[in-house]
Amino acid sequence: ECKRPCLRPAPRGPGPGPGYGSGLPNSRYRSPESLLDCAAKAVAEKWAFERVEERFERIPEPVQRRIVYWSFPRNEKEICMYSSFQCRVAGEEGPSTATTGAGSAGTGGSTTGGGGGGGGGSTAATAATVGTPGAVGTGDGLPFRRGIRLLETGCVENVLQVGFHLSGTVTEPATSSEPEVTHKVAISFDRCKITSVTCGCGNRDIFYCAHVVALSLYRIRKPEQVKLRLPISETLFQMNRDQLQKLVQYLITAHHTEVLPTAQKLADEILSSNSEINQVHGAPDPTAGASIDDDNCWHLDEDQVREQVKQFLSQGGYYGSGKQLNSMFAKVREMLRMRDSNGARMLTLITEQFMADPRLSLWRQQGTGMTDKCRQLWDELGALWVCVVLNPHCKSEEKSGWLKQLKKWGDLDICPLEDGNYGGELPNITNALPQSNLAQDSLSRPRRTVFSRAVEACDLHWQDSHLQRIISSDHYMSPSYQREGESLLFNPQGLPLWLDHVPTACARVDALRSHGYSREALRLAVAIINTLRLQQQRQMDIYKHQKKELLQRGVTSTTNLEGWVGHPLDPIGCLFITLTETCRVDDDNSDPRPPIYHHVPVWGSPDGGESYLTLALEVALMGMGQQRIMPEGLYAQDKVCRNEEQIVAKLQELELDDFLVQTLRKQAVQLLDAGPFSGLGEVIHRESVPMHTFAKYLFSALLPHDADLAYKVALRAMRLPVLESSAASGDVGHSHHGISIVPSRYPRWFTLGHLESQQCELASTMLTAAKGDMLRLRTVLEAIQKNIHSSSLIFKLAQDAFKIATPADSPPDMTLLNVALELGLQVMRMTLSTLNWRRREMVRWLVTCATEVGLRALVSILQSWYTLFTPTEATSIVAATVMSHNTILRLSLDYPQREELASCARTLALQCAMKDPQNCALSALTLCEKDHIAFETAYQIVIDAASTGMTYSQLFTIARYMEHRGYPLRSFKLASLAMTHLNLAYNQDTHPAINDVLWACALSHSLGKNELAAIIPLVVKSVHCATVLSDILRRCTMTAPGLAGIPGRRNSGKLMSTDKAPLRQLLDATISAYINTTHSRLTHISPRHYGEFIEFLSKARVTFLLAQDGHIQFDQFIDNLKQIYKGKKKLMMLVRERFG
Repeated sequence: ECKRPCLRPAPRGPGPGPGYGSGLPNSRYRSPESLLDCAAKAVAEKWAFERVEERFERIPEPVQRRIVYWSFPRNEKEICMYSSFQCRVAGEEGPSTATTGAGSAGTGGSTTGGGGGGGGGSTAATAATVGTPGAVGTGDGLPFRRGIRLLETGCVENVLQVGFHLSGTVTEPATSSEPEVTHKVAISFDRCKITSVTCGCGNRDIFYCAHVVALSLYRIRKPEQVKLRLPISETLFQMNRDQLQKLVQYLITAHHTEVLPTAQKLADEILSSNSEINQVHGAPDPTAGASIDDDNCWHLDEDQVREQVKQFLSQGGYYGSGKQLNSMFAKVREMLRMRDSNGARMLTLITEQFMADPRLSLWRQQGTGMTDKCRQLWDELGALWVCVVLNPHCKSEEKSGWLKQLKKWGDLDICPLEDGNYGGELPNITNALPQSNLAQDSLSRPRRTVFSRAVEACDLHWQDSHLQRIISSDHYMSPSYQREGESLLFNPQGLPLWLDHVPTACARVDALRSHGYSREALRLAVAIINTLRLQQQRQMDIYKHQKKELLQRGVTSTTNLEGWVGHPLDPIGCLFITLTETCRVDDDNSDPRPPIYHHVPVWGSPDGGESYLTLALEVALMGMGQQRIMPEGLYAQDKVCRNEEQIVAKLQELELDDFLVQTLRKQAVQLLDAGPFSGLGEVIHRESVPMHTFAKYLFSALLPHDADLAYKVALRAMRLPVLESSAASGDVGHSHHGISIVPSRYPRWFTLGHLESQQCELASTMLTAAKGDMLRLRTVLEAIQKNIHSSSLIFKLAQDAFKIATPADSPPDMTLLNVALELGLQVMRMTLSTLNWRRREMVRWLVTCATEVGLRALVSILQSWYTLFTPTEATSIVAATVMSHNTILRLSLDYPQREELASCARTLALQCAMKDPQNCALSALTLCEKDHIAFETAYQIVIDAASTGMTYSQLFTIARYMEHRGYPLRSFKLASLAMTHLNLAYNQDTHPAINDVLWACALSHSLGKNELAAIIPLVVKSVHCATVLSDILRRCTMTAPGLAGIPGRRNSGKLMSTDKAPLRQLLDATISAYINTTHSRLTHISPRHYGEFIEFLSKARVTFLLAQDGHIQFDQFIDNLKQIYKGKKKLMMLVRERFG
């Protein structure tokens, strides 16, 4: 609170009271403002009251009253700014446009109050009006909105203004959970700014509480109901000694517990002649206004700003903290626009907390990049500092203070770098750009932090006379007699130019706009655009001379090192917003729909048809179309993409009328003809930023008005030259893994996957538009085949085209369907020899697409299968699907057509079986089974391949198929061939082939004695597992052979003997296998397996007993075991117990 010493009396004189010359706020007839009020308003806003007292010996009391009266803030927008994140809030939440003083000095309720914060002239309050009490809006919980409700429901009482101090009580009504509570509120103010607040609610926040808002708005809206007294020192001066003593004693009595100790202490000091209090003339007065030396700024709780920023940062962008920090940045911009000195003060506090973020050193130690959200916050911080230091009216000492602080932050190791990674940097803000040295060693460049541009901006000034004339007049032009020849200051039409590094010039525009100089910002923006136009014209003239040579070379080294899109200062976005802001039709409701714009003619423009809206579109197109090199590093590249999308989103908000379409067409033609200076020129640099996103916007916007131009732009933009050198090798893109990598490129294009998907989007948009137009579709198809190198993306395009070509409720569009098929065929060729996890899906889709196209397409893919599919795919997916019942029905084929298709499928099947018999033989047999010759051929292929390239499992599968189809002898032959490939060891009693072996033996047995005799030697040779052999032996002895009933064969009906061939050989082999297995098992047996082993011997005995002398052989075998393994006493005891 202000407590400057107050000495002299203020002689009272005649004069009007506080209500003099005032009418009701909305009264129809208002008196003109008195000269006293006019003077008092100006003095109250600009001068500290101490200066008034020093300047004039006598100040009449009425004059003092009017100065004190007008010293309170008059603009509700300022109260709103300090009591809510968004000053302009939805609908009823906005501040009232009612004038300060409620028109009490005849200012009228509809005009705005004077004095933006910081003394920059009157600033219009927002257009939004306050709604009815209790109206619910999105900002209902904001202190400003709650304060209005408290005021409108009569909760503000006991309002008293003593000098520059306002006090009152605000009652919070009772709720279901809280009783009614009354808070004492006190506000000190000076020069139309609140300088300190206290409230009994104990509010701890950046913003003023609802009670302070309610009291402030009461004073603004109902000043005539506020008791007004002069500063307390003036009142005390009028009292004699007795009155003063009475006052002090009454004051002590009223507050004796709080005041008495202080009163006694002060009394002791006053009575002591050499005390400090007696060395000072006068005494402090908290109601007497500010002294000359005091800073004149709004009350801002610095500790709370620090605390909240720290808290938001600690949440790391989660829980909406990123949004909160962005709101704080928006608050800084709002303060700058109101020319409030707290803008820079608040930004300093925010930056200090950002620099104290403990994650910075962690990220630096680990070498990891910060998150995208965090990175964007740092960018905004850097851009805000550029705005602050470029304030056209800041004092030099302020600027030097900021520069010192910015350098201090920038010199810290942990300070984030401008490009988001510790590597490549961008050129200096004030330098013109070189056209070469693309591969300049990044280590030789200076270290550039997020504050570097703000540091450089400190060197910029506004004293240039040409610049001053540009921003101060709409009609600044060169005299007509000076317009011949070249000029650096004016274009040939005499309009002023501003030849500066473009992002720097745009930073000036942003600074003017940000500090509330919107008219000046517009003037400079127009001068910049005139400069860009002239440059574009000159570049086109240069290109005309080089065109022939450049087109022969087909490549250019000319490009911009520093692109305007994705630039840290966002020059194009800044110009676009500045120009469109003035064309915006503001509606008062909280409609989330896009803004509505109308044309506003350019002030001072010789061409009456030009509007700020057409200029905004033109500059956006120029910037997006600029040919520029892809920056280094993931963050910088990602920023280019993000900024492009932001600008396109803004462009899409414009409703294109004839004027805008004319601008669009003109600029599109210029970009196509501008050669290497345009990203859409005929020749571009290999590492130029692609134009797909931009071209997609241009295509959609131009299509209804000039289709030829739309296609010309989009087809030109389809290229992606960075991929060209390595594209010849086939399918280079691996977008299905999330990133495309170009091995020949260093440094890498980290966003290549995104860029390729944008290229694909552009192609898809053209395909959709060209539906039904074969000539256009053919051109688009050629562009896709030439420029897109990722199979996954071409497949996506093919699917898109197919979907559009086959609507559910109408017949298919054959032109587009053929394009889809052709793209699908290209995908097949690209992925035939490379691994692709979606390959199976692609093959199935292609067959579906070909089926939709018709019979000829299916015949074509079957005949040229080897260029499109692997043999397995061709037989198991393609031919099988083509020959399915569903396909025949879908195409409604007659008999000759079905035969043609079947013949192609059989030919394919035989070719595939020859090429890959292991995987295709079974499919080939299935496909050929209805044609005898083809079936025989397929069978012969299998037999020929059986001895060399096929496994037993493949052969067994085909053998079972043959049996199932009624060819038991062929099945037997294949099973015999399979047996020769098999080897079953003694311990493989769970081998998957056991079932096949048992089946083969059963088949042979059912065919007859001869077949069984033929297969048993093969079984004996291949199978060494005793349990399997005994199982076969048991099955063969249970029934008579030859039950299959082969025509021409007789079945004897007799069971076979194990003493005679062929079973004798099998029995001997089984006994031998049991003996060998027993010895093998005993070598490594452990006690826990003894029981299992005894059971195994029991099974062996059953087999032994099948032989004539089997019991003798078994006894000898047991005796041998007892002799050899007598060391295993426990086991041998168990053997004796069971077998004797």
